[in-house]
Amino acid sequence: MNNKARKYIEKFQLKAHPEGGYYREVFRAEEIILADHLPQRYKTARNYTTSIYFLLEGKQVSNFHRLKSDEQWHFYDGSSIVIYVIEEGGNLNKILLGRNIEKGESLQTVIKHNSWFGAELLDKTSFALIGCTVSPGFDYNDFELGKRTMLLNEYPNYEYIITKLTV
Repeated sequence: MNNKARKYIEKFQLKAHPEGGYYREVFRAEEIILADHLPQRYKTARNYTTSIYFLLEGKQVSNFHRLKSDEQWHFYDGSSIVIYVIEEGGNLNKILLGRNIEKGESLQTVIKHNSWFGAELLDKTSFALIGCTVSPGFDYNDFELGKRTMLLNEYPNYEYIITKLTV
C-alpha cells in the first residue's frame, strides 16, 4: 500500500466502503428536510447535507452505484481519477478529477442523481483522496450498488467499463 494513503487511512480513521475504497463521514447537517418538502423519490426526511472523505488506492475502484441525491466530488491529493457516469438518458461520460487543469481535469465535479457512476485511479501505483458532498444528505436507503448483469442488459455498449467497475 502507498505510504501516504496508509497515513490518510490511519489519520482520518477510514474504513472499507461497500462500493470499494475507504471512507469516513465527516459532516452531517443537524437540520432536517421533511419528506413532504422533498421530491417524491425520497420516502423519509433527510439531513440538509452530508460529506465524507473517500480514498482509492492502487487498483481499487469505486464500483458503479447510484444515489437519489446529487453528489459533488472534490479532489484533495494523489493521482488523478476518472469518473465514469452513465446518465439517465444512457450516455456515458468520463470526468477527469485532479489538479492538471491544462489536461482537462477539474478540482471538483457534480454527479447528477439517478446516474450510474464509478471511478478508478489513472496511476495504479498511487492513491486519490477526495471529498464527497451529498445534498439532500446521504442515506443508505438512497444507495444502489450496480449489478453487472442488469447494467450489461441495459447498456450492452459499455461492456468493458461495466465489467471493470462491477462485481
